[in-house]
Amino acid sequence: MKVLFVASGNTYKVSPITKAQGDSLVDAGVEVDYYMIKGKGIKGYLGQIRPLRKYLKEHHYDVVHAHYSFSAYVASLAGAKPLVVSLMGTDVNAKVTRRLTIRFFNKVFRWKNIIVKSKGLAETVKIKNVHVIPNGVDLDLFVSMDQQLCQDKLGWEKGVKHILFPADPKRPEKDYPLAQESIKLLDTKVVTHFFQNVDHKDTVLYYNAADVIFLTSKWEGSSNAVKEAMCCGRPIVSLDVGDIKERTEGTEGCYIVKERDAKTLANMLTKALDFEGITKGREAIVKSGLDRRTIAEQLIDIYRHCAEK
Repeated sequence: MKVLFVASGNTYKVSPITKAQGDSLVDAGVEVDYYMIKGKGIKGYLGQIRPLRKYLKEHHYDVVHAHYSFSAYVASLAGAKPLVVSLMGTDVNAKVTRRLTIRFFNKVFRWKNIIVKSKGLAETVKIKNVHVIPNGVDLDLFVSMDQQLCQDKLGWEKGVKHILFPADPKRPEKDYPLAQESIKLLDTKVVTHFFQNVDHKDTVLYYNAADVIFLTSKWEGSSNAVKEAMCCGRPIVSLDVGDIKERTEGTEGCYIVKERDAKTLANMLTKALDFEGITKGREAIVKSGLDRRTIAEQLIDIYRHCAEK
């Protein structure tokens, strides 16, 4: 089976999330190519319709899989068939106008195979018969490692606690100012680290080096950072967004907060920093079938059904 991934190529050559999913499909025997959309804003995306249409006429694929809504709009207008659409979170949660546009394209182009990353996104987008399929985790990559060894490899300061904010703090939807405010309330000396220009394969060192993983996102689909950190057995403090509460439910060392309140978050950070040992997060991920091999099989089932129709 040959599948074409259509996705934005503005920030990355191929985003780590998209590439990880593509690699899992390749491991399962699927041939995956990438068509990266270059160009920002409506004008930039519209400018890719004709080139993509030309590309599709010159190359045969059993399925075209568009990642994020804007890529799906371009693929639809370029005549991509059969088309699978993945809505990742930001495109659903950001603005009402985006959700209305998604519903419009779904109705006009009759999207039959829509994937969202969590039940919450399915309820928010309000489109019938969507598939809820989170991104899978590479269990071979994300494993528990010796914390001191990882800190030494990264050159982190000794004798202090380390908090990992697993995102770029400049991204507004991650709400780093709230994290900053919470951290300032701690009595313990801490150093905060981020994911900025960090290769995806190196993030396992950051998870294992950290004393706690801290998220204050305004919204999430199905947080890859949370699932990866769980596989590394790390304590987590997060707001109740996306499917994070569902993923961490019953896992000691994971603290989920409903209110966007700095003091409450700081109290949970203190508990997480006092947590000893590793969590049983990995067992929870495996039990939920969120390894990348299982998720790849679910995607392939959708591709086959889509191609047959």
